[in-house]
Amino acid sequence: MAELVFFSGTMDCGKSTLALQMHHNHAARGRDGLLFTRQDRAGSATISSRLGLTKRAYEVDDRTDFWAEVLGRRTQGRPVDYLIGDEAQFYTAAQVEQLARVVDELGVDAYAFGISSDFRARLFPGAQRLVELADRVEILQVRALCWCGARATHNARTVDGVMVVEGEQVVVGDVAGASDPHHGEVQYEVLCRRHHMRRMTAAASRALAPDAAPTPEPFLAEQPTLDV
Repeated sequence: MAELVFFSGTMDCGKSTLALQMHHNHAARGRDGLLFTRQDRAGSATISSRLGLTKRAYEVDDRTDFWAEVLGRRTQGRPVDYLIGDEAQFYTAAQVEQLARVVDELGVDAYAFGISSDFRARLFPGAQRLVELADRVEILQVRALCWCGARATHNARTVDGVMVVEGEQVVVGDVAGASDPHHGEVQYEVLCRRHHMRRMTAAASRALAPDAAPTPEPFLAEQPTLDV
C-alpha cells in the first residue's frame, strides 16, 4: 500500500543525502519516480547534499500541483511509482494535501524530506501539514551536534554574526554564509534547545572565552564517582 512519509530533522542530519539514496534504491529496482525540491542552497531545480552529491529535480513553486503533475504523466502513459520531495518545509499546506491525495487515490508513494521548525522554533506550514497528514513521521537518526556537544534540536539564524529570532520565515542561506543586500550576511547554525533559548552560538561562546574552543558545559561532562 502506498504511503506518505515525512523524514524530518535539523540541518546537517543528512536529509538530502537520504533523499538521493532513496531515489537510487527505488530506481535500481526499476521503479519510476519524480524528484522535487524548493529553494535548495545549490540553486534552482537541484537537490544537493553537504557531502557533495547533487541531482537535477523539478523546482517547486506556489503554482506547482503534485496531483496534476502525476495525473498528467499517467494520462500520457508514463509510469510514476513514487515522488521524492526535498526541502518540503517550504511546500504549501495545499501542496502537502495534494501529496496525500496522490498517495490515496493514485497509489503513488510520496517521501518528503525537510526540517520541521524555523529559526524562531516555529513550525513551517508545510512541515506542520505533513505532521498532521503523513502515515509516518521519521526522525533521522544521524544526530547533528550543537557546538557544546549535545544533540542539536533547533536551527538558528545569524545576520552579520548575530543570532536573530525575528524576521522573514524564509531567507535562503547556508552554514558557509550567503550575502543578501536586504539582510546582510545570513548564516545558519544548529543548536541544542538550551543554547538556542540563550541565543548562544559558537561564535558567541568564543567571544566569552576567546582563548578556548567551545567545550561541553559541566552538565554534559562525565562526573567523578566518590568512594564511600
